[in-house]
Amino acid sequence: MTWSGKHLRIALGVAVVAALIIVPMNFNRYGLYILSQWAVMTIAAMGLNLTLGYAGQVSLAQGAFVGIGAYAAAIMTTQGLPLVAALAVAVALCFAIGWILGYPALRVQHHYLAFVTLAFSTLAFLVFRNEDWLTKGIYGISNIPRPNVMGFATNRPLPFYYFCLGSLGIVSLAMWWLIRSPWGRAFVALRENPVRALSLGIDTRRYTLMAFAIGSALGGVAGTLYAPLTQYIDPVPFNLSLSLDLLMMVIVGGSGFFFGPFLGAAIAVLLPEWLRFTQGYYLMLYAVAVMLLLIYSPTGILGVLNRYLTERRTKAASALRAVAKSRLETAP
Repeated sequence: MTWSGKHLRIALGVAVVAALIIVPMNFNRYGLYILSQWAVMTIAAMGLNLTLGYAGQVSLAQGAFVGIGAYAAAIMTTQGLPLVAALAVAVALCFAIGWILGYPALRVQHHYLAFVTLAFSTLAFLVFRNEDWLTKGIYGISNIPRPNVMGFATNRPLPFYYFCLGSLGIVSLAMWWLIRSPWGRAFVALRENPVRALSLGIDTRRYTLMAFAIGSALGGVAGTLYAPLTQYIDPVPFNLSLSLDLLMMVIVGGSGFFFGPFLGAAIAVLLPEWLRFTQGYYLMLYAVAVMLLLIYSPTGILGVLNRYLTERRTKAASALRAVAKSRLETAP
């Protein structure tokens, strides 16, 4: 990439971050809630993108891990414990369960693995709904407090949005480092060709388990933010539909692309709101738009952009070779 292209990407990134900070200052309570939800769902989708997009392991259990994080935050904070403690418990619990859930991936792949994770998602939902002594069952947990961050209260919508946005920024930086580390390259090698990765000395067993565990832990982080965002949780939001929504976010945005979850979550969370002017037709229009996109480009929106840029680079390189060849032929 040329310096001008790199500077353009940096400028675009700074502009987007500035817009996310400044523009919402004029939003109403509902607009800030939607943006906060986008930030939370992006974190969950980033975890699934690590498991599916980078490591190539199919999972339909990400919504369950969001639920585990949400219930950990709700139970602990309503008992007076700080959100940081709930976050630590949620991450540790989701990491451990994700590690265990990764063992079937060592034996089965593709749709067989999807059924295993689907079974876990169903089990988690049944626990959320039926274990009244812990989760209060169908009645849910209400009056979930919002945290104080370094002495600043986040009980109002705008400060809590900034709290969610800051959390997204921290997770994004950690993920950026991870996928560019030897671990990230090992995940990609595992996705592309597990046999070849094993022959090169990569411990495919360990990295498969790590992909599930880290991705699940990010689901727990998202759940820890989701509970104080809504301030009330019950089992319904954490059924299979949430896992399918997160899967759609990853695929539509671009599986295996760093910014795929950001774009996919924006489409899944914001696009239905923008289409509300169509009244009863907005969900149908949303579904049609998603189907047309996946028919045209199974690699998602960023896949379309990547293919376009690759074709442009190829044509530019061909043109340069043609010019060089012409000069060599005409040289004395």
